[in-house]
Amino acid sequence: MAKDEFSAAEARRIALAAQGFGEARPAGVVDARHVRRVLDRVGLFQIDSVNVLVRSHYLPLHARLGGYATDLLDRLAYDRKRTLFEYWGHEASLMPLALQPLMRWRMARAARGQGLYSGLARFGAERADYVARVLAEVTDRGPITAGELSDGSRGEGGWWGWSEGKRALEFLFWAGLVTTARRRHFERIYDLPERVLPAAVLAAPTPPEADAQRALLRLSSRALGIATERDLRDYFRLPVAETRDRLAELVEAGDLLPVTVAGWDRPAFLDREARVPRRIAAAALLSPFDSLIWERDRTERLFDFHYRLAFYTPAEQRTHGYYVLPFLLGDRLVTRVDLKADRQARRLLVLGAHGEPGMDPAAVAPPLHAELAGLARWLGLDGMTVAPDGDLAPVLARMAG
Repeated sequence: MAKDEFSAAEARRIALAAQGFGEARPAGVVDARHVRRVLDRVGLFQIDSVNVLVRSHYLPLHARLGGYATDLLDRLAYDRKRTLFEYWGHEASLMPLALQPLMRWRMARAARGQGLYSGLARFGAERADYVARVLAEVTDRGPITAGELSDGSRGEGGWWGWSEGKRALEFLFWAGLVTTARRRHFERIYDLPERVLPAAVLAAPTPPEADAQRALLRLSSRALGIATERDLRDYFRLPVAETRDRLAELVEAGDLLPVTVAGWDRPAFLDREARVPRRIAAAALLSPFDSLIWERDRTERLFDFHYRLAFYTPAEQRTHGYYVLPFLLGDRLVTRVDLKADRQARRLLVLGAHGEPGMDPAAVAPPLHAELAGLARWLGLDGMTVAPDGDLAPVLARMAG
């Protein structure tokens, strides 16, 4: 690709194709090969605790592949013959096992108290003897949850109300000294890596830090297609100064091509294998943590779409609901849909459906309804109930019957 200047629309289509939205969904049953193909593109799935609709890491596959059996992803992540593992990629993430050696520099730094949340780093330094005792207990008793540790410590409740045992286990997790054996009701169950991960993965050589960071930036570049330095750095949460050095090396090697994008206020880099589709024919509901949109500044640059996590926002500051999914149609984000799964009533609750400025309800409502109906089926729900909130709600309610 010889050109070095791109329009905003071209950049948008490059990004969508890089994320797997330039291809039709499979016509038949989704299997492990389809999952691996998506992961080859996006590199990782971010994990989050919110379960108003469905756990977030299941949604990116649905957006790209349509309905699939979620236990397929569970088996790939947690069965004895797993091909995925949990670690801090872009926050807590599921990643292919091939990336484990590329993360060892981060594990080594974490063991030294670097690159951690400040409170966790301080705990690891101040309570090193206690952390060692917890590791010994995992060695003797694992797999084990934080609540099963013999000290019986309990947290204060909530996501960050961690007990001392949980803090110790999370420090060890960052350091790569324990890993996730499986999850029970989403609670992480910890064990030693040698009892969880394949021996061949653990025996793979550890690359030098610079080599690992270059490899991660290549993966970021492939997943993003066209991106700024900050976009590329954010994908695997790489250090600022080292990212700049690695980017210069990748440009010199010809892996990344410096380009400009109309309307972007900073330089961009094009993956050397990126393609520019003439059109994108996607229709997909996106997780708030989908890798297409998780970097909010990039989402605004690509789609002119200002997006924030409403469920981490005080109620009085929310504008479109609590668990709001953007709806991708073609190459634009055209609607915000506030969704909840009422599992007891077996209904998908559409609590709000707000179109973006200039959106044509007649053009958007049918494909949106089709995606919502498909989402309900995938979740094992019997249908949808549409609340009268938003300009698309009346037509969706009529279509839902």
